[in-house]
Amino acid sequence: MRLIQSRNSFSSLTSARVIRLLLVFLAASMLLTSLALAQQSQSTPAPGGQKGSNTTPEAGGPEGDICPIAIPKKGEEAPKKEDTPRPPAKTPGTPDYSIRVSVPVVTLDVGVLSKDGIFIPGLKQENFRVLEDGVPQTISGFNQTKAPITAVLLVEFANNFAYQFQIDSIIASYTFAQTLQKDDWIALLSYDLRTRILTDFTQDKREIQGELSMLRPGMAMSQETNLFDALSDTLDRLETVEGRKYIILVSSGRDSFSKRNLDQVLKRVQASKDIAIYAVGTGQALRNYAEAGGYSRYLCDFTSFNCSIEYAQADNQLRTFAKMTGGRAYFPLFQAQFGEAFADIAQTIRNQYSITYHPTNRAENGAFRKVKVELVNNEGKPLHMRDEKGKDVKYQIVAREGYKAKQQVE
Repeated sequence: MRLIQSRNSFSSLTSARVIRLLLVFLAASMLLTSLALAQQSQSTPAPGGQKGSNTTPEAGGPEGDICPIAIPKKGEEAPKKEDTPRPPAKTPGTPDYSIRVSVPVVTLDVGVLSKDGIFIPGLKQENFRVLEDGVPQTISGFNQTKAPITAVLLVEFANNFAYQFQIDSIIASYTFAQTLQKDDWIALLSYDLRTRILTDFTQDKREIQGELSMLRPGMAMSQETNLFDALSDTLDRLETVEGRKYIILVSSGRDSFSKRNLDQVLKRVQASKDIAIYAVGTGQALRNYAEAGGYSRYLCDFTSFNCSIEYAQADNQLRTFAKMTGGRAYFPLFQAQFGEAFADIAQTIRNQYSITYHPTNRAENGAFRKVKVELVNNEGKPLHMRDEKGKDVKYQIVAREGYKAKQQVE
């Protein structure tokens, strides 16, 4: 499903087509008039005080350009008396009612990674314990998945105070494009003052690379970095896409002029469904150099109170977006580390455990339910894994922090 729909231009009609359209309209008008006269004649009483019989068959079928396409229906014979099903006997005093049970289902994508970010395979359903608001849940579905990804590459591209942020954005985007596989679906969006769709969902890696080649340092349309608006708009667009989706957010983490504030975008991220955010911070090397030399104030607007604090807050925002959705945040210092970050992302999102359960709390109150995933052994104690040398393997569990329950509509 494409996010951009093409529009027909009226100016492309030739004079010959206009004449044909007028002729079609004239013919349609004549046909409608004939139909009206025919209906009027059919409703006129026949001689002898009896109405003329309507010979038009009962019709149904798809609507045509001018009128319904008549498809005569076959006459339906009345069922025989002995074939007519009998309703169950009604108990006296029992009211008529129907029951509709809505059972919510929660699906969690869980990554179990070593300290080096390598996916740990081979775990079983019995090794996972899910807690919702501290209450253990019964796992009803479990499998290990490895599938193509559907993702949006959301890139900050603005005329910042230094070109290094733009250079990092371009390098990171190219590096991510190199990790794509033939069955992946990727869309490319950039943002500064507003969000721009550069490429709709495609499986052509060359198309993504071609659009990235158009991003040149210093050629952005604005110096504003409206991260909150861009992220919220992207989440809205992805809601209509079925299945598991990812947002690869390449950004400095700063927001300068968005209509939405941090609290609003956090609520929007929290309410997202089947979407994980993986954030890659830009400008880290430049920021370290500026802080070491006492030049940090030049990386922010002159109205900034403390530029170092602003960037620290920006990093924290990227971490929060990722953690709330079960993703991760990376802050590469050098170009080579961009490759490591995206290799780690690909390893994580292509290999996961999928867990399904029916929550014990069935209340449809729109509240946020906190979810925790743990690894346990056969005795229900924390799972300890060892490598082939008998050494303990440190691992981390990557899963979203929770979900927002359905809101009951009165």
